[in-house]
This record gives sequence, C-alpha cells and structure tokens, in this order.
Amino acid sequence: MSDSVVASRYAVALFELGQEKSLLDQLLTEVQTVQSVFKENKELNILLQHPSISAEKKKTLLKDAFKDVTKELLNTLFIMVESHRETEITSMTKAFISMTNESRGVAEADVYSVRALSDDEKQSLEKVFAEKLGKNSLHITNIIDPSLIGGVKLKIGNRIYDGSVSRKLERIERELVSANK
Repeated sequence: MSDSVVASRYAVALFELGQEKSLLDQLLTEVQTVQSVFKENKELNILLQHPSISAEKKKTLLKDAFKDVTKELLNTLFIMVESHRETEITSMTKAFISMTNESRGVAEADVYSVRALSDDEKQSLEKVFAEKLGKNSLHITNIIDPSLIGGVKLKIGNRIYDGSVSRKLERIERELVSANK
C-alpha cells in the first residue's frame, strides 16, 4: 500500500471524527501546529523514526511535545506510532488540511512575488482566483522569490498561473528566436 494512501486513511478517520464531534476547527488548528513542528524540527522526525526507540517512549515524546492538543489528535498520532507509521505523520497532516479545506470550499495557494504582498494585494488575488476556481476563499502563503523580477506567480493545487516579468521575458525570447529561424 502506498504511503500516501496510508496517510489519507488516518486523515479521513481524524476528519470524520472531527465532524462527528464538531471539532474540525480546533483539529485544523492543531494539525497545522503539528505540521509546522514537524517541518521545523527535523530532530523530532529522526527520533520518531529511530528503530531502537520503543513505541512507548515515542508516545511519551509526542505527548510532551503536543500536550495541549485534543485527545482525538493525540490518539491518532499514538495509533500511527503503534502501527509503525511515524514517517506518515507529515503526509497525514497535509491530507487532513486538504480535506478540511475542500469541505469548506477553501483552496491553498502559494503566491510567489519579489516582495511581501500587502493585505490589500492578497485580498485582491484571493477574490479573483477564488471566483475563478469556484471556491469560497483562498488561503494564501506568500513566498518571496527575487528571480521573478516583478509580477506574481500562483500555485494552486497542480495549477500554476504565471504573471511574472521573468516568464514574460522568456516568452518574448522564444518568440524572437522562433521568428529568426
């Protein structure tokens, strides 16, 4: 069974539990926290994946690291440890966030720009692209990329909308090269 399928099963179980107990908002916030902790703390990943550390010690480590999360999320993490699926925790968090956003009509967007976007610029992009995609809203993560020269590039799911100056220059270059052949 592929890892993403395994992670999705845990995410679906947690999502359904969250719906059943009206905890989706709280779980979403907590899962985002777990995701950022795992992203920022590579040592935690290494410890959880170490074969000589017992499942009980790993569970104690998780309990200490995430003492303020709901028992539903903590128990999901414990089950993953007991099933030797520690490597899937990050994938599970991504799947859960994606599922929750999908159920609410929210899309995740990475917006690349040469400088940090203002709140007005983010709202404008959110409005235009949420409408274009038929979503209620867009959750924007602004990523600074000086190589764009100007403009913005959006990555929403597997789609890329490139309105950057560097992309326009590449297009002009291709047109000039093909015209001179």
